[in-house]
Amino acid sequence: MFRPRIIPVLLLRQLGLVKSVRFKDYRYIGDPINAVKIFNDLKADELVFLDITATAEKRLISLDFVRNVGDEANMPFAVGGGIRSIKDIKKILNAGAEKVVINSYSYEDPEFIHEASDIFGSSTIIVCIDVKKQLFGGYQVYTKGGTKATGKAAVDYAMEMQRLGAGEIIVQSIDKDGIMEGYDIDLIRKISEKVTIPVVALGGAGLYPHFSEAVRSGLASAVAAGSMFVYHGPRRAVLINFPTQDEIKKIFS
Repeated sequence: MFRPRIIPVLLLRQLGLVKSVRFKDYRYIGDPINAVKIFNDLKADELVFLDITATAEKRLISLDFVRNVGDEANMPFAVGGGIRSIKDIKKILNAGAEKVVINSYSYEDPEFIHEASDIFGSSTIIVCIDVKKQLFGGYQVYTKGGTKATGKAAVDYAMEMQRLGAGEIIVQSIDKDGIMEGYDIDLIRKISEKVTIPVVALGGAGLYPHFSEAVRSGLASAVAAGSMFVYHGPRRAVLINFPTQDEIKKIFS
């Protein structure tokens, strides 16, 4: 029986674990390697690490950090942040990651996705699409940490990334980020109906029923979250958590 993956997405800033609300108001959470150890014990499906300042600072995510995660993690993991060349991808994979996540550079040089998927295989290449809902309807892709509007419609962009060879798409709602009131189901469904590669819903999860809603109503292939896995309770006390196997069965039953 198919069971959607549940993926913690962890944001890095100066090698510290942080969490945002609508791509702003970043709060320090703690040591990311300690979080990996806890997710090991909790048997998370896989992890995604995104260095949110790497592109702006024109550098690659720390390879030492990737190696440290690789030494500690018992599950597959992907990393993103500042990837701009085939050499960058080779370095990250050699450091221990199974997949790479490409965001802004997929817009700057779309053919890079084609080249990377040809060399490493499409299953290695994830494109993360940051999306905002427009005032008069529709969804637009943003880059540079949600600060630059591209003029690209999200559905068209997802289809283009699939055509170029992306093996998976993370669809992140900027409007829903950190709100914990549920995914943008309309956005997820619109993209899932137009592509055949896995679509990972991200942005807005706060309760377990949000996962099943993203899969059943949004047609997502997998669900991801940040705040939900690092916060606990209405006061948002920091607590690394992940559903048990019994809870996961109930979520998708």
